[in-house]
Amino acid sequence: MSKNVIETVTFKLNEGVSRDEFIAAAKGMNAWVEARDGFMHRRLSCTADGTWIEHIQWADMDAAKAAAAEIGKAPGNANFLSAINGPTVQLIHSELEVVIN
Repeated sequence: MSKNVIETVTFKLNEGVSRDEFIAAAKGMNAWVEARDGFMHRRLSCTADGTWIEHIQWADMDAAKAAAAEIGKAPGNANFLSAINGPTVQLIHSELEVVIN
């Protein structure tokens, strides 16, 4: 049985993009994310120094990779993606081992 996958992406925003603008753009792509096969959960947070952290839980690695391959093709994701400073992006996929609710 495949393990759930946690996609963790850290990044900073481009200069001039406000926190509120970015949050609106992030919410604007919720429908796209939720419609992806294997989507389970999404969280987005920000550190005091302006580093954003997005965690998306996928059913398996295939679902995570399929979504990553399609994210830039959806016009509704453009505001979210264009707000992110590309060179600061770090993406990690990990298998979920422990859950405490």
